[in-house]
Amino acid sequence: MSEQSLEALSDMVTAAHTRIQQTYEHINPVIGVRRGMRDVGIPADAMTIDCLQTRGRILLILHDEQLGVLLYQFANMDAEAGDDFQRMGLAEVSAETLFLWMEDYFSV
Repeated sequence: MSEQSLEALSDMVTAAHTRIQQTYEHINPVIGVRRGMRDVGIPADAMTIDCLQTRGRILLILHDEQLGVLLYQFANMDAEAGDDFQRMGLAEVSAETLFLWMEDYFSV
């Protein structure tokens, strides 16, 4: 995986997270970078954006075999991720995209 892709995604998530905290004080997502997939032989990096209030989770995956593509899924923190990931070109993703996802999915 390109460290640049993970770094770029991380920067966008950080910007979206900062904006969501400034806009909605009741939404305070927890961001996690998970590299454990590589430990079990899956050539991918994952990020989670969790909302403790709603138990919602946005799962973001950058897979080495799908360069330039962001795999994402809206899930629940209490359930395992499913196989039904949506795809978006990484170049199409922005901090605004991630902010809107958090705003829509985590609003109560």
